[in-house]
Amino acid sequence: MTNRARVAGVGMIPFAKPGQSEDWDVMAEKAARLALADAGISYEQIQHAFVGYVYADSTAGQSALYRVGCTGIPIVNVNNNCSTGSTALYLARQLVELGGADCVLALGFEQMVPGAIGMAFTDRKRTLDMHLAAQQAIQGVDANAPFAAQQFGGGGLDYQKRYGAKDETFARIAVKARRHAANNPLALLRDPISLEDVMAAKHLYGPITRLQACPPTCGAAAAVLVSPAFARRHGLDASVEITAQALTTDPASSFEGGSMMRVIGYDMAKNAAQQTYESAGVGPEDIQVVELHDCFTPNELVTYEALGLCPEGGAEKFILDGDNTYGGRFVTNPSGGLLSKGHPLGATGLAQCFELTQQLRSNAGARQVDKVSHALQHNLGLGGACVVTLYGRAS
Repeated sequence: MTNRARVAGVGMIPFAKPGQSEDWDVMAEKAARLALADAGISYEQIQHAFVGYVYADSTAGQSALYRVGCTGIPIVNVNNNCSTGSTALYLARQLVELGGADCVLALGFEQMVPGAIGMAFTDRKRTLDMHLAAQQAIQGVDANAPFAAQQFGGGGLDYQKRYGAKDETFARIAVKARRHAANNPLALLRDPISLEDVMAAKHLYGPITRLQACPPTCGAAAAVLVSPAFARRHGLDASVEITAQALTTDPASSFEGGSMMRVIGYDMAKNAAQQTYESAGVGPEDIQVVELHDCFTPNELVTYEALGLCPEGGAEKFILDGDNTYGGRFVTNPSGGLLSKGHPLGATGLAQCFELTQQLRSNAGARQVDKVSHALQHNLGLGGACVVTLYGRAS
């Protein structure tokens, strides 16, 4: 494809704890302005915008971008649970590739409240009823554990029953996340933790403890996507392209066969990865760096296999061999991931884009991975949606 969308600019603000951030619209404005400045263009050159968030009222995207300018462009608000930011990116990429616009902004933000994520509406049927019903049939319901911890912790238990991974193996992912985040000034949690710290933390469900769960976070991130022709006309840096991308939702197998790994999105992720590899004509062996959705450590572990980074049943060896970090086969979550960077739902997918763009530009400083030619992004939302994006160096 000759019209692959180019990532001309990215912007991200430091993530913060709930109650310690600026208002959602201020955060969004700052991220948008950073992306515009990075691209070297004005807001007046943006022809279309997709704005992602989960916990805000309708047309919050307009309210945020009106702080940057009122230019009359189409602004579409996006809500796709935890994959919201990358869904906004997906829509922006599609519009550019299909020739509907030459310069599109994807923006994501979230202003969250402390504590575990719950249902926003308690007076109507839940949107996750199929996933929760599958969970109840497989493992029941623990009234004392957060529902997301039960879902992803259940996925960890499922994996352990299949392949025998130790609890400590999951905990090592959290230790690695903090080690990587120490080099990321935009991450929320940068202090190192030991394996003993992780194992001694409050138990949540299955193999996971509190230090193996991402914190609720406030933040914003953005990306400017342009066509190659637009980049040439305006002399923009068009060195990073979206080589391939796929958005998938739950197949029937998510709810069949009594597997919590499938309930939490294993098959969605595997399908999205396969579609992306086939479209790009590359495989996981061509990738050097990965930003994936580590909302809980079990999700990172099972996603290694869903993305084809290691064989099925091989994730424990993959971790123990150090193949998920610097010096190994795939540097995974050099940003610190959701576990350390934080997880402002609408911003996460675009924060991943920010990190991988810096890696491909060789601008990641102490986090820089050697000789990056391909970078992979995985962003998952229960309910469900999964976006897998492959970035490369434009020829």
